[in-house]
Amino acid sequence: MFSQVIECIPNFSEGKDENKLKRIIAPFYEDPEIKVLDYSLDADHNRAVVTVIGTYEGLKRTVPRVIGSAQKEIDLREHKGAHPRMGATDVCPFVPIRNTDMATCIRLAAEVAEMVAAEYAIPVFLYEKSATDPERENLARIRKGEFEGMAEKMSAAEWKPDFGPDQPHPSAGVTAIGARMPLIAYNINLGTSDLAIADQIARRVRFVGGGLRYVKAMAVPLEARNIVQVSMNMTDYTKSSLYQIFELVKVEARRFGVPVVGSEIVGLSPLEALLDVATYYLRLEGFNTDQVIEARLLDDGE
Repeated sequence: MFSQVIECIPNFSEGKDENKLKRIIAPFYEDPEIKVLDYSLDADHNRAVVTVIGTYEGLKRTVPRVIGSAQKEIDLREHKGAHPRMGATDVCPFVPIRNTDMATCIRLAAEVAEMVAAEYAIPVFLYEKSATDPERENLARIRKGEFEGMAEKMSAAEWKPDFGPDQPHPSAGVTAIGARMPLIAYNINLGTSDLAIADQIARRVRFVGGGLRYVKAMAVPLEARNIVQVSMNMTDYTKSSLYQIFELVKVEARRFGVPVVGSEIVGLSPLEALLDVATYYLRLEGFNTDQVIEARLLDDGE
């Protein structure tokens, strides 16, 4: 394992063609200082989430190549999906994991953003901890209007990109690159096809609607299953936990006579977040990660 570990989780606007995604992320497999941990495709969202870890230099030289590959493979003029999107590579965050810090990830994000804009003529917005303006910290604010409305949005002075052209790339749109803390993408599926119900529940559980502080939520139709979903991002699982979100959605769904039929984690999750759920539901007393065999093995290997 690398002595320095930074996580990178690029999201691509392609959730149906796995071969296309493999072509996009091929440069990750070629770099000895990068390891691909996971990737997942969602056909309803028409979106892929890829998780890699690597060194500063490895990510700096390879992430721009991958974003360039996505530019060649994805044409947003032909893209349809339930998840909001503004770019072929929609978002690309860097997360400090080991022997690094947030300041290092902020610097890496800016350097990668500058390279992407210069090499591929893709406008880049810096977001979260990398944001150059408080209005750009929240990814949803940057993405509002999506690909189709981005040209008009960027004509306003306050929405000039941090790097690159003042107009979206014709087929690849724009990209958000930044540094942030670990995030969990967590979705809860409801036993109804009524999107309005999922939307009302999402409004109640997300922070801007008066819900949990570190939760972003939206309603998504899963047309292949004829159900709807409350799709969420947990920006700090230590303060807004998985079990709190699950229970709150169940309570709100009950008001509409709708059951929760399942849930999913997209990509990877910190071990502590899952142990927190186990501790809560099993009512474990004094339980900690030292009691998990795999966690002890990982500690012994460092």
